Amino acid sequence: MNASGHINSIDEVIQALAGVGYKAERRLATAVFLSLRLQRPLLLEGEPGVGKTELAKMLAKVLFRPLIRLQCYDGMEQREALYEWNHAAQLLHMRAAQSRADTDIVEQEVYQEKYLIRRPLLRALQEPAPGAVLLIDEVDRADEPFEAFLLEYLGEYQVSIPELGTQHAVAMPITILTSNRTRDLHDAIKRRCLYHWMDYPERERELAIVRAQVPQAGEALAQQISTFVARLRSQPFANAFQRVPGISESIEWAKALVSLDTLVLDPEVIHDTAGILFKQREDLAALAPLLNELLTPEQPLT
Repeated sequence: MNASGHINSIDEVIQALAGVGYKAERRLATAVFLSLRLQRPLLLEGEPGVGKTELAKMLAKVLFRPLIRLQCYDGMEQREALYEWNHAAQLLHMRAAQSRADTDIVEQEVYQEKYLIRRPLLRALQEPAPGAVLLIDEVDRADEPFEAFLLEYLGEYQVSIPELGTQHAVAMPITILTSNRTRDLHDAIKRRCLYHWMDYPERERELAIVRAQVPQAGEALAQQISTFVARLRSQPFANAFQRVPGISESIEWAKALVSLDTLVLDPEVIHDTAGILFKQREDLAALAPLLNELLTPEQPLT
């Protein structure tokens, strides 16, 4: 990667992300590289906590671009994603111009850009070179009309504002969409994006992530953490839980164990810190009777 933040190969993607502590496997790095090279949005789907949002953050860091985040939720409206007018300032302008006879001109004046409140999509399009990284996070939480609204941006990197016309990208933004797959996205969204499914990492990659993110953990503890979490996700243990821990939970757990000066995992310390790994009462209850079996070294991972 050169000084301007331009990435020239898949290997450079892997190296650049590793430099900021994000361990990307080659398939993911290939998807990122192609997204950059082809200037196409990248849709990342996968379970919560596997590193989708973190990838966008780290990509912004290594490319020296600002991160602009659009957090989606049920009932989100277009104005919250694109723009809205500063109605208070517009009203003041109109009151100040009440004495003028040219009312048509006054009405035009209140739709100047100085009265425009830019939301994430418009900010990303108007960000000067080298451009922004736009994270459209948890797009599956928004509804289908909002998906339809996104199509113009995803397809042409432009949006339409009735009072100002079509707004094109000043510098091409890098766009990352994430989905936890709480519902299926429309095919029209997927056709406009490159796609990558992010799964839980293999034990060795998760070990590398824990080492990079929590170097204070030490080799022995990092090994125990990655092995234990891998067992939680393996069969038949994973069937006992509503949701197994993601990478983010592994990292937070490692930080907590370091804070407790933990050297060796045992049933007591796991029981006392299980609320970092699991967020459901049912999962905490399911963990307790499995602790000894999970800690048995001879138990194979499948």
